[in-house]
Amino acid sequence: MATQTEGMENLYRTTTPTALVDPELDLAARVRPDFPLLDQTVNGHPLVYLDNAATSQKPQVVLEALAQYYRSDNANVHRGVHTLSSRATDAYELAREKIARFVKARSSQEIIYTRNATEAINLVAYSWGLSTLGPGDEIILSVMEHHSNLIPWQLVAQKTGAVLRFVGLTPAETLDLDHYRSLLSPKTRLVSLVQVSNTLGCINPVQEVVRLAHAQGARVLVDACQGVPHMAIDVQALDCDWLVASGHKMCGPTGIGFLYGKLDLLRSMPPFLGGGEMIADVFLDHATYADLPYRFEAGTPAIGEAVALGAAVDYLQALGMDQIHTYEVELTAYLLASLAKIPQLRLYGPPERAALAAFSFGTIHPHDLSTILDQAGVAIRAGHHCTQPLHRHLRVQSTARASLYFYNTRADIDALIGALEAAGEFFGV
Repeated sequence: MATQTEGMENLYRTTTPTALVDPELDLAARVRPDFPLLDQTVNGHPLVYLDNAATSQKPQVVLEALAQYYRSDNANVHRGVHTLSSRATDAYELAREKIARFVKARSSQEIIYTRNATEAINLVAYSWGLSTLGPGDEIILSVMEHHSNLIPWQLVAQKTGAVLRFVGLTPAETLDLDHYRSLLSPKTRLVSLVQVSNTLGCINPVQEVVRLAHAQGARVLVDACQGVPHMAIDVQALDCDWLVASGHKMCGPTGIGFLYGKLDLLRSMPPFLGGGEMIADVFLDHATYADLPYRFEAGTPAIGEAVALGAAVDYLQALGMDQIHTYEVELTAYLLASLAKIPQLRLYGPPERAALAAFSFGTIHPHDLSTILDQAGVAIRAGHHCTQPLHRHLRVQSTARASLYFYNTRADIDALIGALEAAGEFFGV
């Protein structure tokens, strides 16, 4: 007889992705039927969605998992013995186990649900940072960090007297590993670094960064928001102390992300938020706290979103992260070769990169460029991409950015290039 947890595994197991049905088609052609949002027109043109670094689209199985939870199992988790609460709890914890397997954590206790990667970084900053760091301790970041991996450490430094150090860029606009080595010292207590730059597209040598930091006795946090959706991640092989990601960038819903942390390290950290769920016993004047992962999950969580994130992990696992990465490498090469044919287009970042390209196009303001492209049904990002210090370093106020995912095609890139050429003609570039 099947256990209730096994029943949940079956209930929320995603159906076989369309991508696995016809191996003669390329990956994008096979998966596109799984993404209903992509099948629409915008301003009279077929939608070409190239803003995946901001948020990815969701396959039907993820939408169905979210609806299934609210349709059949909606109840609060961990707090009831009735059937709905038990089913909700099983589905919620099953999703945590899926995430742990996805990033190859040793235990699901090492996975903490958060609202997003921003909250995950703040959790580490306010829990470990404020309780551990003191005057003169050094935190190493880089000039390419997303604001979410910059501002929390600014706040911690202001409160503790810790000092921020920043790794610069090479002439090829990659992480300057030699500069990083020169910044490391016995004063270094933390290195917090993006795995993949959301502006430059460079893939940082995280494993080497971790090895060098640990040799100095420092901890390492990896912002893997742009890595987890696109390549296989093994936190044990990386040996990072913490890693964060957001569900909405990896085919999951918004409002859910996760923090991975080494078990003993997480157990040493004080709670980040206080309230229900994160306690063992509560008295009027004190409380004791629950074991991992619950001590960091105060209050009612995003249950349906966690369940749907588990479905997204199933979907990505079924496709195969290596297959996704290989396809995106080929597609990115086509994107870069196509962009290189446009005069006065300045690309930022190195030739070897993840599946995104930030660029300037002559004197056209990126917001104007994005607006013109939107009229052709092509969705890109324009602005500083939450990397204002990096843009200042590059001596540009803002850039346009096209970012790919495995459901994008060469035809999407051709549409982008056609729209860019039309915009160049319109603005006289």
